[in-house]
Amino acid sequence: MKHIKGLRWYMIGLVTLGTVLGYLTRNSIAVAMPTLSTELHITNQEYGYIVAAYSACYTIMQPVAGYVLDVLGTKMGYALFASAWAVFCVATAFAGSWQGLAFARGAVGAAEAAMIPGGLKATSEWFPASERPKAVGWFNVGSSIGGMLAPPLVVWAIVAHSWQAAFVVIGLLSFAWALLWIFNYRKPSEHKRLGDEERQYILDGQEARLKGDGGKKTSVLHIVKNRQFWGIALPRFLAEPAWGTINAWVPIFMHQAYGFDLKQIAMFAWMPMVFADLGCIVGGYMPAFFQKHFGVTLIVSRKMVVVLGGFLMIGPGIIGLFTSPYVAIAMLCIGGFAHQSLSGSLITLSADVFGKNEVATANGLTGMAAWTASTLFALVVGALADTLGFPPLFAVLAGMDLLAAAAIWFILQDPERKAARQLAQQGA
Repeated sequence: MKHIKGLRWYMIGLVTLGTVLGYLTRNSIAVAMPTLSTELHITNQEYGYIVAAYSACYTIMQPVAGYVLDVLGTKMGYALFASAWAVFCVATAFAGSWQGLAFARGAVGAAEAAMIPGGLKATSEWFPASERPKAVGWFNVGSSIGGMLAPPLVVWAIVAHSWQAAFVVIGLLSFAWALLWIFNYRKPSEHKRLGDEERQYILDGQEARLKGDGGKKTSVLHIVKNRQFWGIALPRFLAEPAWGTINAWVPIFMHQAYGFDLKQIAMFAWMPMVFADLGCIVGGYMPAFFQKHFGVTLIVSRKMVVVLGGFLMIGPGIIGLFTSPYVAIAMLCIGGFAHQSLSGSLITLSADVFGKNEVATANGLTGMAAWTASTLFALVVGALADTLGFPPLFAVLAGMDLLAAAAIWFILQDPERKAARQLAQQGA
């Protein structure tokens, strides 16, 4: 069988496509909301409950999904969850009230909890440590592309047929991807089209804890007792509400604050997602840049990306100082770039500090922390958007991202520096 050169990048392309469809499924409800608010008489607070239902189920299922992926393996585990979210997306079309939408979106959230742990696990299997942040950056691009595609696709479906059609079409696309995944994904040790040279390159560049197929499964309790876990979980808890707000509330913000209609939303709501794409890609290459030009270690380079992203989040934080909708969109574009650049580093850190048989579980647990905050903030936005308005809430998000940057800098330890200090102490 003929080998495919650079097969690892084809694999990450497959992961990226799955992330695109996952986030297309997720963001569809936000774009449809102006129509749903009219047809089903849904208020901002009720929409907040719908968003919170998705986030809560996603939160609860994060460690479960991570554990299932570690037990079943990347191929079967991810296919199972992707098929489930496709079915539940189609089921959204049959909802006739905010309660029905909350139930359907909660089910989607529970299934999509495997999306990021699955992508990270595939990355840890297919990439050496030096290329891992780039690979995570590329598959994380899918989250922004999905958000970018949602406005035109959902608006087209609504104009051409109905809001129900949007969820049916997106669900069918996700199910088609699940089939594509099950027939094409293999681990490097099992893929017949992977050349020996590339296989060796992958193995030589991986840490010892990520090599091989054996190894004892680490308990959840052992992971949560680890300081490194909290060095990732707390920053994710503080940073994730910003991304949840950009995904779920920007179309509503544009509609209510600036009077944008459905077509204007389709024209402008995708723009922050384009910059989020750039954040994913640039953020993936930043660690190598910092290592090369500043001589820092791998972990420190990740921290530097998070700090830079945290400071850029000041952009959307000052959105209330401007009255122009176009300036507001520009600030949201900065926010999209900032969050996705730091998000890639936060996600990658689980593969940097945890072993092969615990990486998906650890990522699921840190994701649970992140989505707990996102769920709570969705309820806050739903309750306060009509009274306080959106600008003060964006300011709070900027402050939380700055706290996330401080938390990762002071809590997360650098194994390379720790080992160097221990050697120095022994030598002394």
